[in-house]
Amino acid sequence: MNSSRKPSHPHLQRNLSSEIGPFIALNQEVFAQLLTFADFAEKFTIGFIEINFPPDAEILVEALKTNPECRDIQFVTLNLPDANLRFIRDEIVKILPTLEIESHKKLVLIVQGLEKSIGVYGDYPPVLQDLNFVRDAYKRTVPYPILFILPDYALTRLAKFAPDFWAWQSGMFRFQTPQITKDNAINEAQTTERIINRLEPPEKQERIDLLHRLLMEYKPTGHHPIGENLCNCSNILHQLGVAYISKIEPIKAREYLEEAEKIASEFPDSTFHAEVLNTLGDSYSQERQFDTAITYYQKSLSISQQLQNPRGEIAALFNLGNAYRELRQFTQATTFFQQRLEIEQQIGDRYSSASIYHELGRVAQNLREFEEARRNYQQALAIKIEFGDHYSSASTYHQLGIIAQYLREFEEARCNYQQALAIKIEFGDRYSSASTYHQLGRVAQDLREFEEARRNYQQALAIYIEFGARYSSASTYHQLGYVAQDLREFEEARRNYQQALAIKIEFGDRYSSASTYHELGRVAQKLREFEEARRSYQQALAIKIEFGDRYSQASTYHGLGLVAEAEENYAEARVNLQTALEIYVEYKEEYWGAIAREALERLPE
Repeated sequence: MNSSRKPSHPHLQRNLSSEIGPFIALNQEVFAQLLTFADFAEKFTIGFIEINFPPDAEILVEALKTNPECRDIQFVTLNLPDANLRFIRDEIVKILPTLEIESHKKLVLIVQGLEKSIGVYGDYPPVLQDLNFVRDAYKRTVPYPILFILPDYALTRLAKFAPDFWAWQSGMFRFQTPQITKDNAINEAQTTERIINRLEPPEKQERIDLLHRLLMEYKPTGHHPIGENLCNCSNILHQLGVAYISKIEPIKAREYLEEAEKIASEFPDSTFHAEVLNTLGDSYSQERQFDTAITYYQKSLSISQQLQNPRGEIAALFNLGNAYRELRQFTQATTFFQQRLEIEQQIGDRYSSASIYHELGRVAQNLREFEEARRNYQQALAIKIEFGDHYSSASTYHQLGIIAQYLREFEEARCNYQQALAIKIEFGDRYSSASTYHQLGRVAQDLREFEEARRNYQQALAIYIEFGARYSSASTYHQLGYVAQDLREFEEARRNYQQALAIKIEFGDRYSSASTYHELGRVAQKLREFEEARRSYQQALAIKIEFGDRYSQASTYHGLGLVAEAEENYAEARVNLQTALEIYVEYKEEYWGAIAREALERLPE
């Protein structure tokens, strides 16, 4: 009946009796109307109370219970905050027999928390569908007056989706929000904004709920904000966009960001406009629509340059660099990162340059320049340590682990990953820890510790599923396929690869799908399904050639060579294996080069 989670914010630990006076003074007339309703309501009667913030609802309930005019009324609060609640009446009927009803008093029920199941968006919430459908049953099974306390947006949806139930109301009581409540809510929103990516999913949803309540203060249903309210409204819309992006809901994020952008474009000072455009770009990047994202980042950069706002330029250049890196246009990515680095050096921002050295490390890594990558990462790490940025160091330790792993320095890799993971756990960054569990799985796999690898991958996958990170889960399904393949569980391997491939195709990640086609080729090869193996390898190779990934082509030419060898097509085998060897030599890949030479040497003339 009560919410299992209680906020721990200082402003909620308070003396309610001291707050009743100011709250009632602000809402004197509507409170008097509510008292009249409570006095005269008999049997099943409905009243709706609009209050946007739970702390004010607590004050109101306490005010009702302690008011002398209500001495003959027993108010009982029913908290129903389950987001999956569907049958309100059933819940109330279940609770009623457990109440200690005072026989000499009239019982009035106060229902709170329904905004969770009513939601903010979407068509016809199941809870409201049922509320509309069974309204006649309330007269017989809940013969008491009921006051529903809900925020503006939930009442609007109730009136829209449960109009028959709404029509039965005998009172509608709208309470104003005290300024102290708004200030506390804004402070809370600003506090969580700084750490939003480290919040657990329920905490992210709490932040979104808080922002929607704030939005109703500055943009009540049916009203168009003006002046300062318009400015506050656009800021909250932007924060909602950021919050939905953190939940990996880019389409929902854009609903709020596009409205914020429309408002921001009318402001004389366009600094905020540039920020919103950057975030709109992020929403498209999250869907891997990088060309569209780049359009928004370029607009943001142009505005910041016009305003001579170096901070805005830095943000846009960073995003442009990342977008071009994802498109594997590494020269362009490096250009943007270097431009940002120059601006940071001009304004003396040594700390921020750490993130650019980190990204330059990633570019070098993509170009297979691993020593250059390591130098950049170490430079980034040194700056982060110098400035005491312990949390941010985790991402760089993680990348140094990847470099060491590629160089087959497995213990060094594991050490770096474990340092990264310890920091992420220390700071409560559960989501980001998934990628490090994934990489620890890869180290264990390289060391042929297959059960340890599977455990780490499954931990990573569980977190991705918990956070709704469907795209990120693809790489972990891929690696679980790899483990099953190493354990000769070929059908299990194929299932995991196919799941990975389906997600990559869904998200338009054509480049990454090449590696999964390649592994499906290996599985088919092991099962001696040579035509299927050849088809999968050829699909992988076509993508790698399309994206200019010459290094990665070597393994697929190698695989095609082995398939041809198994079919005793030695001429084709020699051509493919020789091509693989040439690429291995070109990239100084001695380990696989030696294996390719052995394969060539065993071919009959």
